[in-house]
Amino acid sequence: MNIIIVGCGKIGSTIIKSLLAEGHNITVIDNDPAVITEVTNVFDVMTLCGSGIDSDALTEADVAHSDLLISVTGSDEFNMLTCFIARKLGAKHTIARIRNPEYNEKSLGFLKDELRLSLTINPERLVAREIFNILKLPTAVKIEPFSRGSFEMIEVRLKNDSELDGVSLMELKKKYPENFLICAVQRGDSVYIPSGNFVLKGGDKIGITASPAAISGVLKKLGLMQRQARNIMILGATRTTYYLAKMLTAVGSSVKIIDPDIKRCAEFSELLPKAVIINGDIANQDLLLEEGIKSVDAFVSLTGIDEENILLSYFASMQNVPKIISKIDRSEFLTMAAKLGIDCIASPRRSVTNVIVRYARALQNSIGSKVETLYKLMDDGAEALEFEVKPDCKIINIPFKNLPTRPNILVAGIVRGRKTVIPTGEDMILPEDRVVVLSANGRLNDLSDIVSQR
Repeated sequence: MNIIIVGCGKIGSTIIKSLLAEGHNITVIDNDPAVITEVTNVFDVMTLCGSGIDSDALTEADVAHSDLLISVTGSDEFNMLTCFIARKLGAKHTIARIRNPEYNEKSLGFLKDELRLSLTINPERLVAREIFNILKLPTAVKIEPFSRGSFEMIEVRLKNDSELDGVSLMELKKKYPENFLICAVQRGDSVYIPSGNFVLKGGDKIGITASPAAISGVLKKLGLMQRQARNIMILGATRTTYYLAKMLTAVGSSVKIIDPDIKRCAEFSELLPKAVIINGDIANQDLLLEEGIKSVDAFVSLTGIDEENILLSYFASMQNVPKIISKIDRSEFLTMAAKLGIDCIASPRRSVTNVIVRYARALQNSIGSKVETLYKLMDDGAEALEFEVKPDCKIINIPFKNLPTRPNILVAGIVRGRKTVIPTGEDMILPEDRVVVLSANGRLNDLSDIVSQR
């Protein structure tokens, strides 16, 4: 597809990289000549130095023949206006980044309709929702909902002394016949779509699929359950913190926020009357100890500096905090964080990119099935995709035992009406099903791509 990206900051660069990997033709518009020079040197894209609200610049970028325009500058209003002008000039679809909390759901719905926006994205709210879901189920390092919440895939890190160390998946299934599936395993830098003979080891990160109603019971029986976090300490009074604290206090959780900026603390005190706001140096270990870091259920570091988040999270781990979540955007720091035992990572860039790649892939294909949801799993070593099955899909009504699937491909679950099916060899895909497929073998555009072409 032909895609125009307006604004090439941190998130813009990540989007460019991901969409290029998807094979799209990219044109980048930014009003900073230095940024355009850097983009030209790093990426194989067309570039244009100009403004997204300049109709001449958009026309020069051939917006009339674009399939999608994405505006991710630092200004919400600029992004909305860029998308509005682009639609007037012929862009088929538009996506705007809108971050200001003042744009609530009602006003966003109105703006989306009036400006003909295809999608609005709030990176901080996306990440806050992800963290909130994890704090409800702290055992997980990542939770991805499918089919409007009727099916979940969670990532769990096995402890080195785990009872599952040395147990094969076949043995596990015999012992625990519940409706769940271990669908992916990350061991070191390698990601596996495991067979029944696969033997688990302590330290593995495993992906488990089940219905939300079943997942807690499964974790309990596997000896992996950790109680819900109710007492949470958050460092950094950021936008993400605001959204997260609002969600947490709404369900009765105790929230303490620490930030060195006294003005920001005063603002948060007014915005979040149910939270405790502390003005102080977040790098001061004595302060953190004084404020009870040793007694909290969860510690979340959301400052704007990755290095600071890593170091503060490491300090929290030394205090034996049960659940630690760290915001890290730069991919080069992920390995460092993992070596320090910090594997529950929040990343606005990654969250936004997942949403946009999913949207672009859904636009690109509609052959018998459609990509509804796409998530990167296991540190981007695998993809989980949800397809809506159309009546003309080529692989319906065929038992899985007779379906020659490609290597490193697994049908992880089927949502049929209100029923969640963890498929066996006797099950089959039916029209109107929602099918979740895991792939560690490259990109899938369509459900029929899971079948071997031999």
